[in-house]
Amino acid sequence: MTKYEDLIKQREKKPISLDTIFRKYKMTVNDVKNIQEEIEKVKKEADRLMMNKLAEIENLKNKIADLEDSLKSKDYFEKPDYKFLVEENLDLRRRITELEQEVLETKADNTKMARQVDDQISQLRRAGLI
Repeated sequence: MTKYEDLIKQREKKPISLDTIFRKYKMTVNDVKNIQEEIEKVKKEADRLMMNKLAEIENLKNKIADLEDSLKSKDYFEKPDYKFLVEENLDLRRRITELEQEVLETKADNTKMARQVDDQISQLRRAGLI
């Protein structure tokens, strides 16, 4: 069992701070800085993607609310555009569902990217680079 696998098992038992990991593996200040910068980059990218998706969802919800307000007028139900607006409303609802799914997928991708960073750090350790 490698030191890293042992560390993972210990981490499952109780939380271990990054400082503890860095000290245990006698990492240099530059190594620590590089790893922390990479972690921050991944987090920022995930946050950016999440905020974009949430903004898009909010915009679509606003469009739906506007359409629903338009439909409240009885006169509007008699106009030929009514059917078109109902279909557009349904399309927007489907798009919101798709975007919510994308948000969930983005979260899963963020988890995968964090694991990849951990794997890369592990490979660097095994190679003796850090």
